[in-house]
Amino acid sequence: MTSDSLDKPVAEMVAFVQEAVQYARDNKKEDVLAEFRNRNGSFFRGNLYIYAYDFDGITLAHPLQTELIGKSRLEELDASNEYFIRNLRDAALNGSGFVVFHYVNPAHNNTVEKKLGYVEAVDDTWWLGSGIYGENVTLPKEVTWHTPA
Repeated sequence: MTSDSLDKPVAEMVAFVQEAVQYARDNKKEDVLAEFRNRNGSFFRGNLYIYAYDFDGITLAHPLQTELIGKSRLEELDASNEYFIRNLRDAALNGSGFVVFHYVNPAHNNTVEKKLGYVEAVDDTWWLGSGIYGENVTLPKEVTWHTPA
């Protein structure tokens, strides 16, 4: 997939995750996770931030919800009763992918909004992702969407 085929906010999110994956591959995991947990770090930019999970659904890093670190979220449902972390994980198991889910937006008084997540595997043990909120996010036609069974 080329960034030319994506709307600018989506392309920026994909590039952001790809930059984080490269950073994760080039540095020690403990240092990488500390950076991803840091709200003042280089992977927290405006409305974009990186979250990290292992393939068992354990939260490894989340700069806004630090209370989730160390917890499995595979059984957690979003506002539409979808297993959104499981769906994100499944997309990462395929190497990378997009998932649409519904989640509280802390920037809008914790109202539930549609969110587009993009994830990519770092290796065969963990994956990274980011997301953007908005009903008007335009999705490229050539993307194969992960849909829950």
